[in-house]
Amino acid sequence: MTNSTMTDQTNIERIVMRRILLIRILRLVISTAVLATLTAFAALWGIGKEVWVARIFENAPPNIGDLPNFYLAAFMHTHIVVQVLTLLTFVSLVYLAFETARLIVDVMKPPRS
Repeated sequence: MTNSTMTDQTNIERIVMRRILLIRILRLVISTAVLATLTAFAALWGIGKEVWVARIFENAPPNIGDLPNFYLAAFMHTHIVVQVLTLLTFVSLVYLAFETARLIVDVMKPPRS
């Protein structure tokens, strides 16, 4: 015999469930992957404010073998702010790639029995 109050949530259950939901949302918002993504976007935005990116691509040599030297020279002859933002973007993207690979490996693992 079930009572109608047994199916209804009590105040304490609602409060606990609301706090659990808040903690899950905060874990998502404060996670390092989200922080790395926001850092990469902010750094790319900063690079866009400092450098005319379209001109870099226009001035790039058509020969693929010359591209590394061109980009290295462009990097070395720019302001320190752009260099720092470029490195910050690179580190953030490498971290995101590492986290994505780790997530894929975890998802692909067979469940333990």
